[in-house]
Amino acid sequence: MTQREHAVSFTGAVKTYGEVRAVDGIDLEIARGETVALLGRNGAGKSTTISLLLGLNVPDEGSVELFAAAPERAVRAGRVGAMLQEARAVPRVTVRELVTFVASRYPAPMPVARALELAGIAELAGRRVDRLSGGQTQRVRFAVALAGDPSLLVLDEPTAALDVEARHAFWDSMRGYADRGHTVLFSTHYLEEADAHADRIVVVDRGRIVADGTGEELRRAAGGNLVSVDLAGHDADGLALLPGVRSVEVRGQRARLRTDDSDATVIALAALGAIRGLEVAPASLDDAFLALTSSHRAPDRTPDIPSDAPSGETPREAETV
Repeated sequence: MTQREHAVSFTGAVKTYGEVRAVDGIDLEIARGETVALLGRNGAGKSTTISLLLGLNVPDEGSVELFAAAPERAVRAGRVGAMLQEARAVPRVTVRELVTFVASRYPAPMPVARALELAGIAELAGRRVDRLSGGQTQRVRFAVALAGDPSLLVLDEPTAALDVEARHAFWDSMRGYADRGHTVLFSTHYLEEADAHADRIVVVDRGRIVADGTGEELRRAAGGNLVSVDLAGHDADGLALLPGVRSVEVRGQRARLRTDDSDATVIALAALGAIRGLEVAPASLDDAFLALTSSHRAPDRTPDIPSDAPSGETPREAETV
C-alpha cells in the first residue's frame, strides 16, 4: 500500500511538554475507509495524538500527514471533521443556525438537514444550543463534525454523556457514515464500543503504541484464556511456570492464570492436585487492555493532554459548540 492510499500517517511522531513525552515515537497508518478506535488510560497520550493529527499542535520530532499532506492543509481543504471533548456552547444561536454556519465554511458540505438527521437532532433544529442538555449538546457536536461531509471524521469520546438509547443511535449513524467509504478515528473509554464498531483497535500507553489489531487479535496477544482455581490453602508459587501461563493474579484464595494454552495449563494443574473451583473462560477485551497497559505502566504519569501537558500548556481549540 502506498502512502497516498493512507488517510492518516504518523512517522516517529514525538511531542514533549517539559520533561513529559506525551507522544513518544508513534508510527501509525490508517487506510482510507478504515474505522479505528484509539484506546488508552488517562494520561496515555490519546488527546495529544489527536491534537497532532488535527494540526492543533506540531510534533517536536517526526511527522504527521493526512492524505499525504500536512494536517493544516487537509483541514483547510475541508477533508477533516472533528468532534472534540473541549468545546463551549455558542450563546443565542439555534442548532440549525450553528450547523448551517459551519457547513458554509466547507467547499462541498453535507446538506444541513442530512447532518441533523444523522446526528439524531432534527427535532432540536430550532432550539438554542446553550439551552440543551449534555447529551443533546454532544449530538450537536456530532452534527457539526459531519457538516462538511469530511473524508476523515475524528471523534474524541463521542458517546460521553449519552444514554444507552442515544449511544446505539449514534453508532448506527457513525457506521452508516463509515460504510460510505469515509475514514473514522475515535477514542473511547467504552471498550465494548471499540470492539463492536472498529475495524482495528490501537492501544496507546505512555505515549507509545503497545498494541494494534482487531479485538480478537488483542485478546490473543494478551493471553487467549483465563483459568481460575481456588488455592484451597496452597500458595501460588510455581503457578507462573505452568505450561502456557503468561501471568498470575491472586485475589484472596483464588488464582487467575492468563494462558495461551488453557488445555495444557489445566492438565498441569490437575497433576498438582490444584483443580478445585476450576473455571476456564476467554479473556475479555477489558482483560486484554489491562494486561497490555499494566506491563507498561509508570508511576506518577502526568494526565492526558489537554490533560497530557503541564498546566498552562494546552492545544489550541479546534471547535466551539
